[in-house]
Amino acid sequence: MRKKLLASVLVAAMAITMLAGCGSTDDNTTGSTAPAASTTESAATTTVAADAESIVSAPTELTVIFADGDEGAKASMNEIVNRFNAAYPDITVTIEPGNGGAYSEFIKTKDSVGEFPDVMEMRDTAMYVRAGKLEPLSEEITSLFRTTTEFNGQVYTAPLSGENTQGIIYNKKYFDDNGLTEPTTYEEFMTLCQTIKDKGDMAPIVVGGQDIWHMGFLFHKAYNDQVLSKDPDFIEHCYEGTKDFSDETMKATFQELKDIFQYAQDGWTSTPDAQITTFLVNDMAAMMYSGTHMFSQIDAADPDFEYGWFAIPSPDGKTRLVGGAGVGGLAISAEAAKDPDKKAAAEAFIKFFFAPENYKVYCETLNFIPTTVDEPQMDVSPVFQEVIDANASADDLAPMWNGRVGNNELPPDFRNFTYKTLTEVLQGTRDIDSACDELNKTWQVSMQSFNPVTGVGIE
Repeated sequence: MRKKLLASVLVAAMAITMLAGCGSTDDNTTGSTAPAASTTESAATTTVAADAESIVSAPTELTVIFADGDEGAKASMNEIVNRFNAAYPDITVTIEPGNGGAYSEFIKTKDSVGEFPDVMEMRDTAMYVRAGKLEPLSEEITSLFRTTTEFNGQVYTAPLSGENTQGIIYNKKYFDDNGLTEPTTYEEFMTLCQTIKDKGDMAPIVVGGQDIWHMGFLFHKAYNDQVLSKDPDFIEHCYEGTKDFSDETMKATFQELKDIFQYAQDGWTSTPDAQITTFLVNDMAAMMYSGTHMFSQIDAADPDFEYGWFAIPSPDGKTRLVGGAGVGGLAISAEAAKDPDKKAAAEAFIKFFFAPENYKVYCETLNFIPTTVDEPQMDVSPVFQEVIDANASADDLAPMWNGRVGNNELPPDFRNFTYKTLTEVLQGTRDIDSACDELNKTWQVSMQSFNPVTGVGIE
């Protein structure tokens, strides 16, 4: 069913791209002065906005740049821009090509030559906020979202999608055949893992530990359970010197991971992330812990493979998920905001983009989790809907520990050092106390070149 859904979405996306591409000059250009798509939904949106009083004092042009490497992103953004231009005849939004995979460098280049866009998909948010290049968003905009990311009390980005929510993706047929059910407590999850291990026909969990970044999935789960649940500003306090990595909560993080990793497959340190799907669909492992990006990989590997999803409850009974707003999203340039008409147009565009009937196009096409309070009604697979529902009911939604900004931003490379040290603990070559000591030593060195609390390294 999911493959059919994806196929229909892609067909629709291609059709939209063909309509919107009539004004294009090349494959990357998605300039949009073409009329809105002739759908009932578009017409309804256009009628409501077109009848409203003009929000600008004179015809206004607005440039928008986004990461256009994905065909679905191009198609959905074109559709929404076309709708906006039809709804606001005195405002013209033009999309400039975003150079796909080299997007961050492309934005830097545009900035260096004095062509910073009016509205853009922002990724390196902290850098541009510190450089004074972005305008804080109004409360009227920030109130649209369940969560936002702040810099010194200000919000600069409207989150395009929820963070990549992680959870257990499991072999549904294997669970059904063996009478296994989704756990509702952390203790039940550990019992489930032991039951599968005792059966001996496959590993309970597959881990792609050869890729150091993959270690971050389960690390963040345990770190969130043990550290962030008790002190959301733990990293800031480490910068200040009031806490360090010998804290009991940090030791508890390592212990929780030791408990879980005893159920990983043999040779997990030499298994790349790209192979974990093979383990799951070929009955070599019953479960994996990863993000929703794996759904499409599983579908591609075996369209007939049945899988389910559940969040692992925390030991204290709470459900804490990676989700909600990340640091990136749509932003308005500080320069554009100096012009009252451009600022009004930019704010109107962002509000229009996240209106349920428009945001639905973007989220459905890209299989993204909505971030808005007023969620669009999406046509998605039952498994993906479970993730969306879990986001809505979770006790806590937050970005990954290494995705935080401001005084809780990690020094460069500290994340990877933590994961390498964790791997040593899990392999039994280092004990927890020694690992904490090593983290403290590296932290002290790292702070000499990067400390957002004192301003070192971010001037």
